Amino acid sequence: MATWFFASLRGYQPRWLLRDLVAGLMLAAIAIPGQLATARLAGMAPETGLYAFAAGSLAFAAFGANRFMSVGADSTIAPIFAGALASLAAAGTRHYVDLAMLLALMVGAILILVGLLRAGWLSTLLSTPVTTGFLAGIAIHIIIGEMPTLLGISEPRGPLLLRLLHILNRLGETNLYTLALGGGVLVVTLGTASISSKIPGAFFGLLGAGIAVALFHLQSRGVSVLGALSVALPHLALPPMPDSSEVGQLVPLAFVVAMVCIMQTSAVASTFPSEKGRPDDVSKDFTGVGAGSIVTGLMGSFAVDASPPSTAIVFDSGGRSQVASITAVALMITLVFLAARLTAYVPHAALSGILVYIALKILRLGEMIRIYRHGGWEILIVAASAALVVALPIETGMLLAIVLSFVSSLYAVARPYCTELARVPGSSVWWPPARGEPSEHVPGVVVFATAAPLTFTNAQYISDQIMAAITKSLAPVKLLVIEASGMIAIDYTGSQVLQKTINRLKSCSIDVAIARLSDEGAMIEAEQTGLLAVLGPGRVFKSVEEAVRQISPGKSGPP
Repeated sequence: MATWFFASLRGYQPRWLLRDLVAGLMLAAIAIPGQLATARLAGMAPETGLYAFAAGSLAFAAFGANRFMSVGADSTIAPIFAGALASLAAAGTRHYVDLAMLLALMVGAILILVGLLRAGWLSTLLSTPVTTGFLAGIAIHIIIGEMPTLLGISEPRGPLLLRLLHILNRLGETNLYTLALGGGVLVVTLGTASISSKIPGAFFGLLGAGIAVALFHLQSRGVSVLGALSVALPHLALPPMPDSSEVGQLVPLAFVVAMVCIMQTSAVASTFPSEKGRPDDVSKDFTGVGAGSIVTGLMGSFAVDASPPSTAIVFDSGGRSQVASITAVALMITLVFLAARLTAYVPHAALSGILVYIALKILRLGEMIRIYRHGGWEILIVAASAALVVALPIETGMLLAIVLSFVSSLYAVARPYCTELARVPGSSVWWPPARGEPSEHVPGVVVFATAAPLTFTNAQYISDQIMAAITKSLAPVKLLVIEASGMIAIDYTGSQVLQKTINRLKSCSIDVAIARLSDEGAMIEAEQTGLLAVLGPGRVFKSVEEAVRQISPGKSGPP
């Protein structure tokens, strides 16, 4: 158990300290405005975002493994759970806070369990198109959700599309002072980010907006402000247990949020490994993030996640360990005690400007363009995932987007690539024939290949493709060779289906052989399930050419 505690600080060298202090300063300047804005996105008091950053950072330093990872309130998961919790309680009420605390504890427990079970492979269950799509949907939710505050108009309730219509109908009521403040923060943040990610544009924008409110008394012009932060230290406490129906709604939500945390934590760990060229123990990172959510839940805040941009700041600023995050927490606490009253001049529109900037980062337009250019039909999965998150309650859309990822993966297994092979002239190589390139076919021989395990999901499809290849052959088929290098697994049902096809072919006087069944496990499964027995003796070969030469109906060697 000792190996789990402060593993990220093991081997710390004193010469790293100055670089960590500088990185901590940069992290605090970047993270504090984002944490305040994310708390708003989560429907919680602004100080809870700072609690989330402090608890997430300290808990990850104690239980995580990655040296650079920054953990805190995250704008990816905040709108997911905020939308669901709002259907159970009004945002800002005591019951809403209690539900957010309980959800944080549930998410933390799931992440710790995943870490202890070393189930990091769960992060691979979401495909890039699905991930890109649901993040785009979340970005649209954030942008539309923040537009009323940015424009200074009344905030609508209800489905996203109805809220968009409400905004469009009330554009004439826009408060130009509010729009100037929020738009100014957005422009400053975008502008500084285009110069360097190390420039804390959001902090400067927030500071400038606050000064403008104070100097020109913009509260009297209808500008809504944040108010002074509470400087009371949070105390640890368990939230009261809600009724069973609410718990039933929180459980699937907790799994959705945890799945996003798993995905994002894995992405951060792989992008910023502690040691270059050596992957981190991501299971410990799951445990660290989970511990952060547990502590935040006990402190009256909400679930936390690994932050890609904040981690990038630590890395790019020369940070070498979690001392950078600990330094950022210390600076944040100092700033809160010294300047808590100054947030009374921070306009809500400024926080909305920061959130819109974050949403534009989440949108991943560049990734969508790459999928469109190189992923073929998978751009439709991006569009479908985004549409689900936009059109439905966000947590329902997220859950269905995850299901879509599983379905698309299952489809790829159930409908694998199948093709007939031909011999490359002048060689013993059998290859899928390309248009315009010469190839040889041996009369009476069909060589068939499939690039997938043989399982209950695809066996009938593969068998149907075999029969179709034989049917379209110009000469009567006497030999079928199955090129099986892609069959890395064979289950009982798949074997039984293929055995029926082999027996059917044999009844039509067509011999069947299998070549290149190179996977040792698949060979054992082929024997255990009876597939080799049905083929008969001497019908398993190391190459297609060997099979064709030995048992083809006529001369088959290359010229």
